[in-house]
Amino acid sequence: VQLQASGGGLVQAGGSLRLSCAFSGRTFANYFMGWFRQPPGKEREFVAGMSGRGGRTVYADSVLGRFTISRDNKNTVYLQMNSLKAEDAAVYYCAADDRLILTSQRSASAYHYWGQGTQVTVSS
Repeated sequence: VQLQASGGGLVQAGGSLRLSCAFSGRTFANYFMGWFRQPPGKEREFVAGMSGRGGRTVYADSVLGRFTISRDNKNTVYLQMNSLKAEDAAVYYCAADDRLILTSQRSASAYHYWGQGTQVTVSS
């Protein structure tokens, strides 16, 4: 599995960005997709996740109502980020796994495949 994240950039607080993650190498629908982020000097943290068939999503409390994860039939998963705050600034990573259990979806260590990360900077 290969993952290629893109879409990061500089945005003003209150603005929006959409991140994309292109998936290749296996059958996309079989993989749970997650977005994580790592602020400077902090641990990597879960942001959002979506089941392989798209029927189930899960979000971190800090982004609930502002971020939306989605996926299409062209092997891409998206993270729409609205009402961005300074604390959303981080390197964002997409991740994939086909054997996650419900209780591990928020755990970075449960994902086998990772993209390279894309930087999101929020100016106040």
